[in-house]
Amino acid sequence: MRLQFIACKVMQREAYFCAARSKNVVDVVLMEQGLHDTPDELRRQVQKALGNTLDIQGRPYDASLLGYGLCSNGIVGLSATIPIVVPRGHDCITLLLGSKERYREYFDSHRGIYWYSAGWIEAGKPPGKDRYERMLAEYKEKYGDDNAQYLMEVEQDWIKQYNWATYIDWGFLNSDRHKDYTRQCAEFLNWDFDALEGDDSLMQRLIDGEWDSSEFLVVEPGQTINEDLTNEGIIKAE
Repeated sequence: MRLQFIACKVMQREAYFCAARSKNVVDVVLMEQGLHDTPDELRRQVQKALGNTLDIQGRPYDASLLGYGLCSNGIVGLSATIPIVVPRGHDCITLLLGSKERYREYFDSHRGIYWYSAGWIEAGKPPGKDRYERMLAEYKEKYGDDNAQYLMEVEQDWIKQYNWATYIDWGFLNSDRHKDYTRQCAEFLNWDFDALEGDDSLMQRLIDGEWDSSEFLVVEPGQTINEDLTNEGIIKAE
């Protein structure tokens, strides 16, 4: 099959890793990091990407794969003229951990988790000393010292909702450095630290075309993605 895999830039390493091992021809399409913070913009950008159903040489894709979960309903309403295949998960962490069941088990036993991975560290702005110092400098430059201190206090309010810095380790070359970075972030924020071994099997099955209905939603042309309010399958096609 010829497929396009639309994923957030934070999934870059994992996406190319799995695509390189697939029997299918896979074009990886990377989206801007942070779109999940504004679900409407995520929906707009991904819908635009879904509108491209031909590769660079004009050959048709058999399906579009999404490296997103429900993501604050950011994928609700998406549709395309070719099948869309989406992992059944609340967010992309399910793909990094290998199953929605593993995600749920860890989530239920570790309240207040902020997830770290190679991509989140390299492409994002995860909480920690680096983020704090960078934002403080930016606020001082824009708003002055007093306003900057106030804005940083507001910034710290949402950080107080978390208790764990958990690194998902796929065993890439920089894993030890990224793991140490996550540990340092946890110490700075007074959070607990944990590291989990990542599992590439779910993403590999997505890219290989092994779309069991318990793990993936296949959205046929003419259907749209919606939230499954029963929460049994997380998402559904209508």
